[in-house]
Amino acid sequence: MIQLTASLLHEVEQHSQAAYPNEGCGVMIGTALAGSKRVHSLLAVENASPQAEQYHRYLITPAVIIAAERRARAAGLEVVGFYHSHPDGQARPSDFDREHAWPWYSYLLVSVQQGKVGETAAWLLSDDRDSFDREEVIIERV
Repeated sequence: MIQLTASLLHEVEQHSQAAYPNEGCGVMIGTALAGSKRVHSLLAVENASPQAEQYHRYLITPAVIIAAERRARAAGLEVVGFYHSHPDGQARPSDFDREHAWPWYSYLLVSVQQGKVGETAAWLLSDDRDSFDREEVIIERV
């Protein structure tokens, strides 16, 4: 299960919509306890995938991930996952996503249809890296 405020979800959706027709992406920073993750902040990042591929690929560089890890640690938190959008696609992981994902991290996917946010869903990669399992998303009203 992953928990985030309505405000943070709105940030993810706005970033995803602004990136359209390309994929938008970012890092989720928070806490993890007993199979549950809570997102405390987001780090929206530039899609570092080659420009010609950004409509269906995203890349967060190792340097950005290391910087996010340092930022999280400094706040007593950790990187709990990543988000990205699927322009004119579904909010479910692609084979490419599966091949490049890591177990344990949550992956929040946002469908953006013709520039408008659609479904949002979270996923966890299985330990054997063979498939994703849908993760419950809890939206906190604050």
